[in-house]
Amino acid sequence: MVTIRLSRGGSKKAPFYHITVTDSRSPRDGRYIERLGFYNPIARGGEEALRIDMARAEYWLARGAKPSDRVLSLFKRYRKDQERAAAEAQTAEA
Repeated sequence: MVTIRLSRGGSKKAPFYHITVTDSRSPRDGRYIERLGFYNPIARGGEEALRIDMARAEYWLARGAKPSDRVLSLFKRYRKDQERAAAEAQTAEA
């Protein structure tokens, strides 16, 4: 089964996660099929905390990939942030 889950990177006490499409039998930080983006839970100031290639994520979801609970919540958060940014851009144009 193909899953979409987080793969940990970074150093001790400074986590950084890649959002990856992987076979469910492979280890957490092991081989992956495709990297969809990243999540930085300790982003400060103007640093980008979350980036996801939603087109590729939707492609894999359509092919039956099952996202983990945390990745599903990150997808929702990313969509919400994108909608808010689009609304701010429209009000800035007006």
